[in-house]
Amino acid sequence: MPRNVIVVMLDSLNRHLLGCYGGAEFDTPNLDRLAARGLRFTNHVAGSLPCMPARHDILVGALDFLWRPWGSIEVWEDAITYPMRSAGITTMLVSDHPHLFETGGENYHCDFTAWDYVRGHEDDPWRTRADPSWIGAPALDARPAPWRRGYDITRTHFRDESDFPGPRTMRAAVDSLHREVGSSERVPERDRFLLFVDEFDPHEPFDTPAPWASRYDDPSDPWTDPLLIWPPYARTPEEAGLTEREARHLRANYGAKLSMIDAWLGRLIGAVDERALWDDTAVIVCTDHGHYLGERGIWGKPAVPLYGQMMHLPLIVCWPGLGPERRGTTIDALTTSVDLHATIADVFGVTGEIEHRTHGRSLVPLIAGTETRVREWALAGVWGREVQVVSDRGARRYSRAPAGDNAPLAMWSNRWSTMPVHAFPQLRLPRPDKRAALDTMPGSDVPVIRQPFDESDRLPFWATRHFTGNHLYDVAEDPFEQRNLVGSETERDAVDLLVAALDDVEAPREQRVRLGLA
Repeated sequence: MPRNVIVVMLDSLNRHLLGCYGGAEFDTPNLDRLAARGLRFTNHVAGSLPCMPARHDILVGALDFLWRPWGSIEVWEDAITYPMRSAGITTMLVSDHPHLFETGGENYHCDFTAWDYVRGHEDDPWRTRADPSWIGAPALDARPAPWRRGYDITRTHFRDESDFPGPRTMRAAVDSLHREVGSSERVPERDRFLLFVDEFDPHEPFDTPAPWASRYDDPSDPWTDPLLIWPPYARTPEEAGLTEREARHLRANYGAKLSMIDAWLGRLIGAVDERALWDDTAVIVCTDHGHYLGERGIWGKPAVPLYGQMMHLPLIVCWPGLGPERRGTTIDALTTSVDLHATIADVFGVTGEIEHRTHGRSLVPLIAGTETRVREWALAGVWGREVQVVSDRGARRYSRAPAGDNAPLAMWSNRWSTMPVHAFPQLRLPRPDKRAALDTMPGSDVPVIRQPFDESDRLPFWATRHFTGNHLYDVAEDPFEQRNLVGSETERDAVDLLVAALDDVEAPREQRVRLGLA
């Protein structure tokens, strides 16, 4: 068993674009290097989406999306770092993820021994005025986004590549490994550590300096206009409103950012080499979800069913003591995001100290080779959207849409701080009102506010957009999810499994009612 764990969480990391997963479009040599050294999970899937719900899955170990859309740690829960702190284990967070430090995600970092927040990514309110010297990134002119004025100001303060948030985060992670946790002068009582690197790249904005910015641009048709760094969130090409050339340029800019952060990840790998940590330290590379880049005509993370590009995720694990015969091999068992929480708890021996209800399964038996599977199914989804059950080692994916109106729908939370995106007030949920009642969460006696909604409420856009019915795919036979098997005998089996899975996690009854499963 490892003594230490390093988790590198890259946001919006597309599995199908990584070299180690067969991608040839963009260069990812350091991720490929880790995959060659460790184990590559081939059927790892998302649980709760998007950003903060996924982090709740990993750091708290409990599925989030069936109860609420976006929020911080609830009063009946603890992050994995809480029992680790009690056990005297050093935990360090290094992140440039702005949502971790705003209302709605503000207390995930609190129980780390220490944390380092690198400023300036996406909508982080870091600067109020542009750099008057006009030296930095504006040398690469980018098309502004009216709703992203904060980043338009921030990027003027980047002088070169090393000033961008992703590179600074990786550099801070290396510094922390040397200074805070992986010291050459190890103190026995601080000898064990968790380093959690929550890196927001390659999430938008797809903004990179030269030479990355033009790395994947079409040399026969060079881009001469201001860079496009903000992808649309659109369900169809018509909604996206991109020309074919603009679409290729945006996709290339995602690839540029992917390759840039991969290069800086190499510095962290180098620090692990330098400290000779491979013999006692596990390195886990994961993500929260993917990002549509024009596949199926979809862009961003809009209100659509979960297809493979969004929910089929990369997971790479380098494990001490892994023999040469297993390095670079695959694990085909079905796994999901909450399993990372269970794995970390298992490694550090704190499973028995976790008091709230969790849904994960430790991956240690798979890694050790003592088991070939740890779960038969996994649930995935976005609050207020379809609920998906994945089974048959990831081969069968069933998305169940509301049977009629998207009701009944309720939010269960004692922290009414849902997704405060200041530029998009339509994402904020209505405040609790007299319809609210007290209930209890599964595994808890703590009263929780259950706030029901109806068609008169102004809900976030994803819960009110058009649904396209149920979707069932056998990706072993149909990897591009083109043949919807809804209406077949297979769907009846999938419905039975979904009902059993919802019952197993004690999902709110209104979920079954709105899905037509009551």
